[in-house]
Amino acid sequence: MDVTELSNNTNTTVLKEQQQTSSQNNDLEDTIARVESEVRGYVRLFPTVFDKAQGSILTDTSGKEYIDFFCGAGTLNYGHNNVSANQALVEYIQSDGIQHSLDTATKAKVEFIQAFENLILKPRHMDYKIQFTGPTGTNAVEAAIKLARKIKQRSHVIAFTHAYHGHTLGSLALTGNSYYHNEFYGSRSNVSHLPFDGYMGDVDTSEYLEKVLSDPSSGTPVPAAIILETIQGEGGINVASNKWLQRVEQICKKHDILLIIDDIQVGNGRTGKFFSFEHSGISPDVVCLSKSLGGGLPFSINLIKPDSDAWKPGEHTGTFRGNNLAFVAAKAVLQHWTNDFESDIAERAEIIEKRLKKISTEYEKRGFSCRGKGMIWGLVTLKGTTAKTIIQEAFASGLLIEASGADDEVIKILAALTIDIPTLEKGLDILEASINKVIF
Repeated sequence: MDVTELSNNTNTTVLKEQQQTSSQNNDLEDTIARVESEVRGYVRLFPTVFDKAQGSILTDTSGKEYIDFFCGAGTLNYGHNNVSANQALVEYIQSDGIQHSLDTATKAKVEFIQAFENLILKPRHMDYKIQFTGPTGTNAVEAAIKLARKIKQRSHVIAFTHAYHGHTLGSLALTGNSYYHNEFYGSRSNVSHLPFDGYMGDVDTSEYLEKVLSDPSSGTPVPAAIILETIQGEGGINVASNKWLQRVEQICKKHDILLIIDDIQVGNGRTGKFFSFEHSGISPDVVCLSKSLGGGLPFSINLIKPDSDAWKPGEHTGTFRGNNLAFVAAKAVLQHWTNDFESDIAERAEIIEKRLKKISTEYEKRGFSCRGKGMIWGLVTLKGTTAKTIIQEAFASGLLIEASGADDEVIKILAALTIDIPTLEKGLDILEASINKVIF
């Protein structure tokens, strides 16, 4: 067989394999469309069937690779299949470690608590009790609101414009975006949405908050709690200033209100420190944590100041309050904080900030701007349709990225905190090229 014939045979074999893989991929996508509910969302944004993932790279069933700037909506701060977490999980499963235990004591649970106390709480001089809630972020929010109402004997809660706190009915009442609401749900009761920092331009909205709480005729009752995100991720990467956060804390103390920080998306190191509120120096009464806490596995907790831990035994329960596999993975990924992890995050954050500011300057006349902190940044476009087209072009070029904001007009950059710098820069190159292609 001559070289030409060998080459032709090889090309034919490769083509057949590609066609077979494409056919299998189409079959899998057809199954999703035929069987899964219409409620599915991200599968529409990323129309392929993913097969494997490692670090910041996803691979679909056709073998195509994608750089991940989506990060499971902030669940994969430590990357896909974190090596330390995987190794710990395999060893735990092979040793017949407890997998389900309600809230009984297990070795995995005790070791997680010890790791969290020694690596996170003690170095920051924080004194919190840990409540294990159901496994998702909205479970943590529901428990926090329920606890605040129990303690203060008031039912009202204040949230903010563009807030996102979840989709179960209590959390949904706190979530601002009208897309998720239906008046049949009855989910808006006992909640007021006041303007977040920057919502009214240069006006200090904390002054408005103080005014309505101090005025008995304002129509806004003194709430049991004020809940907020220091950076509104789904709301469009709206960053609260340290001054505003400090002022809100002072108002809470003055009016005997619990301050709840929802750190579900922007905690776990996303802003450069483990807790997003560390930058401001405030001390919340309750902190909701989830997403990346479990190293990719479902896991949520609330941190409660000891004098606010008013629960009676078994008063708030849940079948999956305490995921032992997540305990194991969480303990493993927390080891990142034994090293100079903040410096690693800062190095990557600087690269992202510089590139986005460059892009924003280049397209300033087209209405582009950027905002963010640490490794959560948003590239603001004028329209959601523009952002969507850029995201689709980026996906076709091998980059996963999503949008946020009221009109999905903000392209949200959520690379893993552990992403290697060449991959980070390549992802930013794809994003910039996608913008150039769409705009021109």
